[in-house]
Amino acid sequence: MQIRMLLLPLRKIRQKTKLRPTDNPQFEESFDFKVTQADLDTMGLRIRLYGCEKLRRETLIGETVVSFSSISAVDPCQTLWIDLEPRSSIGHGYSSSDVSSLACSEVSSLNISIQHGGPPELMIGLAYNGSTGRLSVEILNGTNFRNMATKRPPDIYVKVTLKAPNGREMAKSKTSVRPGQPNPLYKETFVFQVAQFQLADVSLMVSVFVRKSLKRKEMIGWFTMGQTSSSGEDQSHWTAMIDSSGEQVFRWHVLLEP
Repeated sequence: MQIRMLLLPLRKIRQKTKLRPTDNPQFEESFDFKVTQADLDTMGLRIRLYGCEKLRRETLIGETVVSFSSISAVDPCQTLWIDLEPRSSIGHGYSSSDVSSLACSEVSSLNISIQHGGPPELMIGLAYNGSTGRLSVEILNGTNFRNMATKRPPDIYVKVTLKAPNGREMAKSKTSVRPGQPNPLYKETFVFQVAQFQLADVSLMVSVFVRKSLKRKEMIGWFTMGQTSSSGEDQSHWTAMIDSSGEQVFRWHVLLEP
């Protein structure tokens, strides 16, 4: 088990606990987030509980969003018990009133508000076989894809592009379109040929698009791994893949605005 925390609505400051191999974990770890008094009413924390299975596969068990305004007056030494939304309910919105102030704050990223479960994310699996030079990329599923302008889930597909150090496209593939699904399930795998000596120099760009018509599309988010990783978390996934000796490594990735 592992707990991961994300400061909202900034989505740039993260913390996570150590892994605990038990169904009833005792973490006993402390983390500090710097928040000014003026920002208390508009900021909060997303807390997620992950189960880490064999072959480095991670499963999101549940999550919750806590508004700092709801706990600012509480004794700082007091222990608070927080209910987690089960994985099956994530993305359908929080009914708790303690996130209402966060939902009203200016969270414009990808047309997603905190009250709809946080920013859009994509889970992918990476595996690399050094003997064959085969880089396997599995697009597993996404979460929190919403189009607030039309009040309906968008038609989403994912594009995967392998890039050379100079930015040139070496290869690309894309998933099929999942129409009207806020939490689309893909389970589609793409294989790219990459020599082992190239791994440190290439980049893998993952882009998410909304299909508006047969000829119209719009990118709503992206991230990269490899030489030009877009964040430390994205780079850690790439590094874990290299160190996994061919085993598939799954991670969630937060999409960046285009």
